[in-house]
Amino acid sequence: MKYIVCIKQVPDTMDVKVDPETKRIVREGVPSIMNPYDYYAVEEALRLKERFGGTTIAISMGPPQAEAVLRESISLGIDEAYLLSDRAFAGSDTLATSYTLSQAIKKIGDFSIILCGREAMDGSTGQVGPELAEHLEIPVITYVSKIINVAENQMECVRLLEDHYETLKSPLPVLITVIKEINEPRLPSLKGMLKAKKAQIPTWTKQDIGGNDAQFGQDGSPTKVVEIWRPEIKKEGKIVTGEPDELAEILFQELKKLGVA
Repeated sequence: MKYIVCIKQVPDTMDVKVDPETKRIVREGVPSIMNPYDYYAVEEALRLKERFGGTTIAISMGPPQAEAVLRESISLGIDEAYLLSDRAFAGSDTLATSYTLSQAIKKIGDFSIILCGREAMDGSTGQVGPELAEHLEIPVITYVSKIINVAENQMECVRLLEDHYETLKSPLPVLITVIKEINEPRLPSLKGMLKAKKAQIPTWTKQDIGGNDAQFGQDGSPTKVVEIWRPEIKKEGKIVTGEPDELAEILFQELKKLGVA
């Protein structure tokens, strides 16, 4: 069994800056972390290995500094890691990103389950996982909250819907996106941190993974960001005094002005 986890490095701040020319998030000089949802995908891959045996692999697409989250995944127990980094990948939307990841996964080959976090905190689209499954022509199950069993080339799991859960079975290989309910991520061990520090993490470029040049980076991204800005938040306070009946009337009149009463 081979379990592949797709992880992403995201800005460790809510004060996101945007390049006014390229309309892209400025990542240089900004502290970065592993995407929070991806910790649950990493943990579940480790638990699958512990339950059913096999190998765990983490991959990430990003600039050279994204290697840090791959080392972190190794410190948690991941066996192997690969970084996809090339200027040709710059400007990728979710479709181009999923295509790039799919080419790398095809190069790795012979996988059983691909795990992704629910969504990335810097984009919050939740599109990369399903699009990746489409590129690989395999089934996808989103919002997985529990993996019941993996046996006889089949996985049984539970997924969360808006108002209920459902139990599903899927043939392997399959891609799943996981939610926080699925597990409690572990902390790195000292042995794991030492292993991560010494680990050799290959960097794959466009030439290494092959594919159609027109589907990488900005050229392969049908989504175009026309304009982006930070909304201005205006906070105004008003103190009123009086008896309860008077205060209720004042509040009612203020709400009417806002169109909510």
